Amino acid sequence: MTVVALGWGAESNFETWLRSSGLEIVLYVLGGLLAGRFLSWIGNTITDRIDLNYKEGDALVRSETTKHRHALAQVITWVLITIVYTLVTIEVLQRLGFAVSSLVAPATVLGAALGFGAQRVVQDILAGFFIIAERQYGFGDVVRIAITGSGDDAYGTVEDVTLRVTRLRSSDGEVITVPNGQIVKAVNLSKDWARAVVDVPVPTTVDINHVNDVLREVGRDAFADLDLEPLLLDEPSVMGVESLELETVNIRMVARTLPGKQFQVGRELRVRVAAALRREGIFVGPDLAVDSEGGES
Repeated sequence: MTVVALGWGAESNFETWLRSSGLEIVLYVLGGLLAGRFLSWIGNTITDRIDLNYKEGDALVRSETTKHRHALAQVITWVLITIVYTLVTIEVLQRLGFAVSSLVAPATVLGAALGFGAQRVVQDILAGFFIIAERQYGFGDVVRIAITGSGDDAYGTVEDVTLRVTRLRSSDGEVITVPNGQIVKAVNLSKDWARAVVDVPVPTTVDINHVNDVLREVGRDAFADLDLEPLLLDEPSVMGVESLELETVNIRMVARTLPGKQFQVGRELRVRVAAALRREGIFVGPDLAVDSEGGES
């Protein structure tokens, strides 16, 4: 009879706990999940609205303010979700019988131990904070990133910036994830304005002054073109002889463009330059190249 009574008492205690603390745990977990989903929905709604305003507006490129707001909305959403999940975890531990105050000392020791192993994570978060605060780059920027310990730079369009990582989409469609703490140098190719650089290799036997005149005419025509002119900040200019080779002379032509449009402008200028020189009977070398640079106003 005693065994039966003990068993019945344990079952009764468990039912009582299940109806009180157990139910509270379930409600906290469900509430935390719903709050996390709600915050995520709000963050996505804000970023989608920012993107929609950009797409429906007259701007050809994203403004720096738009890029910063997009990145800031993503970071704030991530921080709020983390806070909600942390608070829910504390409340659940209390309902399970763990005294949170008694966990302070073990947590301090554990935190110190993990601190040595989590230095890189802290470094990533601090670096991400300064990237966003200083507006080094944002969503939609075209960047080239030098990474610690890597011989190749990461190059692509920024798709996501958080406190810990930066995600890029390369021209091949690859997604590149870079921890912010490992970024040595970030070159923003679409901040404020950019520059298309076209090097034109011509034979050493041609009249350089005549080639310069042809290139200036190409620049004037490009700036007057209704399709190309909106991408240009001013008329493309001819810088002159850039380098001398054994059989060719490289003449540089540059154009200041809207951010991120230097590649499109560079390709169009190459076509126009090649066609104009061919009409004059001047054949450019096989290494007609276009480079691009970003800049800040």
